[in-house]
Amino acid sequence: MNKKRKSPLWMLVPMGVIIVVLSIVLIVITLKSGNQKSEAVSASQVQNKESENRGKESVKENKSGSKDIKDAAGAEPGETDTGPAEIYVSSDIPQKVKDKVKSMSLEQKAAQLFFVTPEDITQVDAATVAGEDTKKAYEQYPVGGIVYFSRNIQGPEQLSGMLAKTQDYAEEIAGVPVFLGVDEEGGEVSRVAGNKNFSVTEYESMRAIGDSKDTSQAYDVGKTLASYLKELGFNIDFAPNADVITNSGNTVIGDRSFGEDPQLVADMASQVVKGLQDNGVSACLKHFPGHGGTIEDSHEGRAYTDKTLEEMEEKELLPFKEGIKADPDFIMAGHISIPKSLGDNTPASLSEKVLTGLLRDRYGYDGIIITDALNMKAVSGVYSPAEASVKAILAGADMLLMPDDFRAAYNGVLEAVEEGDLSEERIDASVERILRLKMEKYL
Repeated sequence: MNKKRKSPLWMLVPMGVIIVVLSIVLIVITLKSGNQKSEAVSASQVQNKESENRGKESVKENKSGSKDIKDAAGAEPGETDTGPAEIYVSSDIPQKVKDKVKSMSLEQKAAQLFFVTPEDITQVDAATVAGEDTKKAYEQYPVGGIVYFSRNIQGPEQLSGMLAKTQDYAEEIAGVPVFLGVDEEGGEVSRVAGNKNFSVTEYESMRAIGDSKDTSQAYDVGKTLASYLKELGFNIDFAPNADVITNSGNTVIGDRSFGEDPQLVADMASQVVKGLQDNGVSACLKHFPGHGGTIEDSHEGRAYTDKTLEEMEEKELLPFKEGIKADPDFIMAGHISIPKSLGDNTPASLSEKVLTGLLRDRYGYDGIIITDALNMKAVSGVYSPAEASVKAILAGADMLLMPDDFRAAYNGVLEAVEEGDLSEERIDASVERILRLKMEKYL
């Protein structure tokens, strides 16, 4: 019978070594995998921290910046336009402005963001005088701006008296002026010139000015408008219109536009800005990023363009890009939906990709961004007053024009801060920009 042979000791040694080596290799692979995961988490944390830090600094770029518009202002179609913009903090705020903002309560700062009708704060049917009721209302709601319409305008003495008293109340109560604004484009939209009780220059239309191809005429328009608006007591004119007519079916803009040539519109609008501001009245380029390519009227509902932002840069956006060089104190954001670039139907006025990504980051605009009237159906038919106001601020707007329900909107902003959906730092950035203009030009 054969006996089972035992393996010699020298054969067991290599096998043990192999097992040990394999164990070490497995341990190294496991540790390396863990380190890679740790490094990935660490890198993500660093990127988040850098993004957070950028939000505390100015993100202003050169006006001729090299950023691709897709990176700066939008996403591929299909992505939604959600989330707050990085906080765009102006780098040249005077210390006196910073000190004033620090001295204000949250309620006072929130009120400065609103540009409303006198009826919104007084609750009267049609305000034509400014008396004790106006003063009490302003004490409760020291808004940043008040806009006046035909119902408020009866004659020169009545209007100048009402505006003077309102301004006195504002400076007494808030310690800073209030913006007193009006739509006085020249032509069809002229609240003052359109009233037969005023003996001021009337213009046929801005299209007629554009057809002249004489930019000096555009400057004279701004100068003339400013001459009588300033005398009456206004300090803001919601003009000029910088929309380029790129769709022949457009009716909401029509002959309010200087024409169909983007460069001509840019030149004309820039000269109106200079004519207004050289003569003591702040200008407001509107309606960014361009309403001339739409068919729908945003007063009645959604207004769309089937172009991308890249395509709009060739025409509709040119007057704004060029107009910024004239240093307009305001730019008004329109309620135009750009689904091919934004990926959804978010109005431009509520889009951080348009207001912060494009207007601030790419074009380098550091003036006041104001929304078009938020009571227009393109916004009020979709969002509540509070929701629209908070979304606009998060997107990068500084001032909110005429929300559908001012008090609901105002309280909504305060609640958003209390709930952590909107930071006080974000509000401060806009209030600093607003007070910078008020204290430098109108105090």
